[in-house]
Amino acid sequence: MALHQASGRWQIGLPLAITTAVFWATLPIAIRLVIERVDVWTLIWARFVAATLMLALWFALRGGFGQFRKLPRTSFWLMPLAAVMLIGNFVGYTVGLDYTTPANAQLLIQAAPLLMAIGGIVVFGERFNALQWAGVAAVAVGLGLFALDQSRHASVPQRQYLIGAAIVLASAVVWAVYALAQKQLLHHLGSGATMLSIYAISALLLTPFAHPSQLSGLDWLHGLALGYCLINTVAAYGAFAEALAHWEASRVG
Repeated sequence: MALHQASGRWQIGLPLAITTAVFWATLPIAIRLVIERVDVWTLIWARFVAATLMLALWFALRGGFGQFRKLPRTSFWLMPLAAVMLIGNFVGYTVGLDYTTPANAQLLIQAAPLLMAIGGIVVFGERFNALQWAGVAAVAVGLGLFALDQSRHASVPQRQYLIGAAIVLASAVVWAVYALAQKQLLHHLGSGATMLSIYAISALLLTPFAHPSQLSGLDWLHGLALGYCLINTVAAYGAFAEALAHWEASRVG
């Protein structure tokens, strides 16, 4: 199976990766607010449904559904794999966030792009120079030291922190698998089509566990936080998918 190759236009990939980071950095605060009124499964389902509808409308207006015919049958298995991994990440991160603070969860989840960077080297044959390997090592050591320090001084009980940290780190692992599967899908589909397929499958898989009635009657603060979560899903992952199209996975990570 041919592997995806980035366009090499890092001038596009870099700002898109930074945009993704900004959206993800602000997301935990909004999630923490919403789960005060809405259960985890319903929130994640709502994010996927909203993203699916927005992208489907965009594709309908632009006539972009035809590109799905270009996807070889041998690559169809990547869609459900990416969807299941993304669900695992969303659920794990949101549950982990309920056990620890937004700051702790957001820093620990940075293990995800680190794992994706290593995966890009292993799976796609990308290369790091000595300075870049030093950067990877510095990030890994920094995350480990941060986790150790926070386990001793966290604002939540240590046992609760360790449970939350373990859940967040597990969600980082499955996210890295999702990201690599998504990058390979980009070999045949555009970034928007890739995200639409993943969102639609994820929404269908989560429908039996969702309680849409919880979304009605939210006050203005929780409604605003919910709206930001919905927009964030499309904006952050759209920028991320497009960054992968133009830059190596190891660099985006």
